[in-house]
Amino acid sequence: MGKTAKAAVTCFVVVTSFAALAASAFEGVWKVKDTAGHPFEITLSSDGAAKATRGEGMTGTWKEEGNSAVITWNTGWTTKITKEGDRYIKAAYGKGQSLTATPTNTSEAKKAK
Repeated sequence: MGKTAKAAVTCFVVVTSFAALAASAFEGVWKVKDTAGHPFEITLSSDGAAKATRGEGMTGTWKEEGNSAVITWNTGWTTKITKEGDRYIKAAYGKGQSLTATPTNTSEAKKAK
């Protein structure tokens, strides 16, 4: 391998390593409201785990998709936290409901930590 190829590979590895270490803007604790308007918190961890202070041990996984964090819960529900301009909106979708349908519930989402 020539010097130019080695330099290109080294540069790629360094850039890729920094990208892997970059934290998502969605990681942290979010204050939201449920369908009855009761406040609860959603925690999105760097390892892709999600948990909520609502219900009995609501847990799941999450991934970033464009300008949204999509959370798949152990209850069968799905939640999206989406950046819209300078604010975030939480949208909740019932078990089996498509993410292109009208959400069952929406509320403002504020990052607490």
